[in-house]
Amino acid sequence: MVSGPSSLARLRWRRRFRSLLAILLLGGLALVAWAWLPAPAPAVPLHVIDGDSLTVRQDDAPVTIRLTGIDAVEYRQDCARGTTRWPCGREARTALEKLAGRGPLYCEVAAKDRYHRTLAACRTAPYPDGVNLGAEMVRQGWAVATSEAYMVEEAEAHAKRRGIWQGDFVRPENWRAMHERPSSALAPPDA
Repeated sequence: MVSGPSSLARLRWRRRFRSLLAILLLGGLALVAWAWLPAPAPAVPLHVIDGDSLTVRQDDAPVTIRLTGIDAVEYRQDCARGTTRWPCGREARTALEKLAGRGPLYCEVAAKDRYHRTLAACRTAPYPDGVNLGAEMVRQGWAVATSEAYMVEEAEAHAKRRGIWQGDFVRPENWRAMHERPSSALAPPDA
């Protein structure tokens, strides 16, 4: 008499079938989750020029942005701590590079300046809770406030001797006037 598969063989077959079914189900769920998750925001190619200016690519064209309400020390500018000179302008640029990261940035455009730069207040992601770049540059002491909006941040940086407030420095507008480069009338001053 021929008997059917043993009960042990049927039990093994059921376990394998259930395992295969579980793997297929998990794979299907993973595929559905992958399809529904939003794609990560593309990194905005940006280049930091100095402590208050950066260039971003928009529609395959470079756009130079100057942060509103602040004036950072210039890239070539040095500051003093006692008798020691230090490259505060380079440190300001590095600070903005760290704050901006790789983007994306969310900028509220205010206007264009006479050098055709876009004047804007920019924040990091996630918008609107990201870091306000202008406020943070002033708070860290790498820029002075040029509007009432950041006076509290400047007072805090000055009181805590952060950034350029560690010693003596020439205000950026005065430094630019003393180090004016011979160039065309439309070129930005030491941007």
